[in-house]
Amino acid sequence: MTEKLFGKMPDGTPVEEYTLRDGELSCGVITYGGALRSLVLPDRAGKPVDILLGFDTLEDYQRQDKYIGALIGRYANRIGGSRFVLEGQEYRLAANESPNHLHGGVTGFDKQVWGVESALENTLTLTLQSPDGQEGYPGNLEVTVTYTLGDSALSIDYRAVSDRTTLCNLTNHAYWNLSGHNSGDIREQQFRLPNSRYTPVDAGAIPTGTIDPVEGTPMDLRQLQALGKREYDHNWAIDNWDGTLRLAAQAFSPGTGIDMEVLTTLPGIQFYTGNFLDGCPKGKGGAVYPRHGAFCLETQYYPNSPNIPDFPSAVLPAGEVWRSKTVYRFGKRDHHD
Repeated sequence: MTEKLFGKMPDGTPVEEYTLRDGELSCGVITYGGALRSLVLPDRAGKPVDILLGFDTLEDYQRQDKYIGALIGRYANRIGGSRFVLEGQEYRLAANESPNHLHGGVTGFDKQVWGVESALENTLTLTLQSPDGQEGYPGNLEVTVTYTLGDSALSIDYRAVSDRTTLCNLTNHAYWNLSGHNSGDIREQQFRLPNSRYTPVDAGAIPTGTIDPVEGTPMDLRQLQALGKREYDHNWAIDNWDGTLRLAAQAFSPGTGIDMEVLTTLPGIQFYTGNFLDGCPKGKGGAVYPRHGAFCLETQYYPNSPNIPDFPSAVLPAGEVWRSKTVYRFGKRDHHD
């Protein structure tokens, strides 16, 4: 574990970068947004490759609007109409993707400096206190997120508790490129989402309320296949979801031989192919991040679930502990079996 000053907020608050290590893997995390800044591992030839998009300065993290690498809360993804009703009371939220609410609002968890509870060689535990009424959400929410490198995997453990009943839907918005963060677009990379249903959306990317079969649609990614000219920003429903850790997605780069599996305890996963990635500041080492220059696999409750009773509920009752786990597991292969 190494720690260094990454930058300072306008009010002087320091932002640190921690580097976790486990064998051939290393992972950089900054306390601004709890963002994952790098993940380096060897490709099939043994050459180290950094497969996470990130920036060299705190100012660039503050300037970009793509949520790159950041922890997202209180509610990941979209809430339709920027409103919800809880225990008979209506709550209004910022329409920061008008008319809808996206990723926790104007100053979500991605734009706050997280505290450090503990830092060891291969684990880092971050904390955040979100006060009652922040971004329109009820309850004082205490959040703890632990990053762990081990067994050729990066695990993220989330824990939250509130003194009032509230919504809780936490994720990480890492942008991955398994050929290397500076390698251009991901068209040749291959993806599999072994899930038989997804949530169709309207023109504003808000679910229609149904959970439809992928069979016979472009959402059928049950077999590993190259992305090609397709693009996605959709939520898949995890098959047989019961709160245990389940395989939600797989990605593979024929170029580097790096293979990644995503496992989650949550009921959904958003597959996003970097459709709006262009236009952000230059990345690490001056890299230009083009449209479709990375992909995100965001584990989550379904979008707009507070307003769709048939969806799994993201309501966190007062005093109860919210927990979830996401694992990114890495391997190498010559070509896909």
